[in-house]
Amino acid sequence: TVDMAAGVVLVQRNGHEVGIEDSAAPIHDRDGKVTGAVLVFHDVTRARELAEKMAHLAHYDALTDLPNRVLLNERFVQATALARRHGRKAAILFLDVDRFKHINDSLGHGMGDKLLLSVATRLLACVRVSDTVSRQGGDEFLVLLPDIERPQDAAHFAKKILTALALPHRIDAQDLHVTMSIGIGVYPDDGRDLDTVIKSSDTAMYNAKENGRNNYQFFTQDMNTRVVERLCTEASLRGALERGEFSLHYQPKINLKTGALTGTEALIRWLHPIRGTIPPEQFISIAEDCGLITPIGNWVLREACRQAKAWVDAGVEAMPVAVNISAVQFRHKGFLEDVRDILTETGLEPGCLELELTESVLMPDAKSTGSTLRALKTLGVQLSVDDFGTGYSSLSYLTQFPIDTLKIDQSFVHKMLLNANDASVISAVISMGRDLNQRVIAEGVETEEQLRFLQTRQCNEGQGFYFCHPLNVEDFATFVRTRALPELHGGH
Repeated sequence: TVDMAAGVVLVQRNGHEVGIEDSAAPIHDRDGKVTGAVLVFHDVTRARELAEKMAHLAHYDALTDLPNRVLLNERFVQATALARRHGRKAAILFLDVDRFKHINDSLGHGMGDKLLLSVATRLLACVRVSDTVSRQGGDEFLVLLPDIERPQDAAHFAKKILTALALPHRIDAQDLHVTMSIGIGVYPDDGRDLDTVIKSSDTAMYNAKENGRNNYQFFTQDMNTRVVERLCTEASLRGALERGEFSLHYQPKINLKTGALTGTEALIRWLHPIRGTIPPEQFISIAEDCGLITPIGNWVLREACRQAKAWVDAGVEAMPVAVNISAVQFRHKGFLEDVRDILTETGLEPGCLELELTESVLMPDAKSTGSTLRALKTLGVQLSVDDFGTGYSSLSYLTQFPIDTLKIDQSFVHKMLLNANDASVISAVISMGRDLNQRVIAEGVETEEQLRFLQTRQCNEGQGFYFCHPLNVEDFATFVRTRALPELHGGH
């Protein structure tokens, strides 16, 4: 055989190099002397490119080109070795895009993929060169922060990410608003290998979701107990509707000028056979995450409409009944048809149904949202913005969407007598509602002082314990029949 030099390349006339694999065999004359050689060259450019691509795909995510779990593990090993050597720490941030599934379902997977690319770009802009942003799969990302001195260093990056993600994503001429829930696990405090630290940060991330989403949480040991409780709640929740464990309570809305009853809000309660009455804040987010919110939401809508019609048939003066609609239920493809069918089925006049939507429901996709809201208004349904003031800073939707009512969040009402800024917000909302011909309702009115303040600002309506706690069906009917108008200007 003839030995060839290693790494031989062929150079074409245009200067392009061609990767080759070669083989050679000697040519002998009759006397056995080597008189030449036969060289065979194989163009392996495509094969090498394919091998390099396969090697890249083994370490990087196909959609975002971010490092995957394999490469993250390699870098985690390096980071922990560095941390041990210098007495430092490392951290894993587990990030999950809030309600991403509903964007995929309503706008399509193509739009969802573009959103993930936009998220990935922003994440990279928030971290150091030495950090690793990795896609875990779906809408989940991991950020490895090597060489940090203390856990609060990780919180700095979490805050930076939340701020960056709060800005709208401009995709295909649409502004998409998304938030993230972030869990933080620290090496070596919360685990000494990647799987354990990721598990800790994942647990913390779910805790962030339970705390209202769009925030970060550090892992703590008692979270493991809460995870078990959550799993038990989810298991019980899956059969609660069929077992008839839900009921509705009704809280009156009061005209602050006349004291008249102007409507009521339907509030779901879960009558758990072992744990007793469970308020919605303890199970609604779980229902959203495990795909149960739409059937539960439709049950609330149907039951509230049925009960409102029953009151009218019993001679009670017709009044609007308000139902809270979650983002998942609102974005469900059959939502509009569900509302129409339930109104037809129960016989309730559309004007007696009010749908309460939070700002986070309205903002993610203004075009689709506007279309649905206009269809609901054509149907005759009333629309209100719940928890107004706690969501997005943009107020343009108040003129874009056919909103009837603004509900001032109770957090402002509770602090308005102690905090001038909260008082100013309430005054501004009332004034804005008046200018836009929208009713304004203050939630969480609990004291006479709060009532007086709202009256001096000419707030239209109030709702809260000062007037009445939420009541079951029988007690609410009694309240409507027997109540006298409260002396709003002279005491409760």
